[in-house]
Amino acid sequence: MKSSGVFLALVVGLLSACAGSSKISKSAAAYKNYDEDLTSYRASYPELPSEEQLDPSKLEGPVSQDAGEAIDQDLQMAMNRVAQENKDRGVYNGFTIMVYSGLDRDKAFSARNKLYNSLPEQVKVEMEYEQPRYLVKVGKYLNKIEAQPLYNTIKQEFSTARIIQQRFGDKPQEVLEPEAQ
Repeated sequence: MKSSGVFLALVVGLLSACAGSSKISKSAAAYKNYDEDLTSYRASYPELPSEEQLDPSKLEGPVSQDAGEAIDQDLQMAMNRVAQENKDRGVYNGFTIMVYSGLDRDKAFSARNKLYNSLPEQVKVEMEYEQPRYLVKVGKYLNKIEAQPLYNTIKQEFSTARIIQQRFGDKPQEVLEPEAQ
């Protein structure tokens, strides 16, 4: 009996708490004539120049037509320097398509032969042995997106093919200095 009284008091308290609140709402009609001028608080910006004022042939100073030449020359020099450094280094990072990677030598040769017969002559198929696995790779690309068309073609025949990162070229040979006697 005591537990039912506590339960009844709890239910009555809960219902009275919810019923006592009233929502204050006004209809949209109450705000029908509301007007407030906020123009004094808004940021103001100058007018944009017209197309005629932006004609590059009429401009002088830092926005003239030949302002970009120095930047273009600097950019070209930087690109040439990076290209020369890569050439001197002898190796570069790129991407290749790995068609097969596994322990079975016969499957590796089978994949290589199938690729030789199906791909154009310009595409080089390479087979490597890195103990204990055989790798069959196709192509050398600087960017991953360059490998994508050939990858899509190969993927139809070899479902496990994937594009991987690879270092290409000769590894730089260390210069051996003669030992001092």
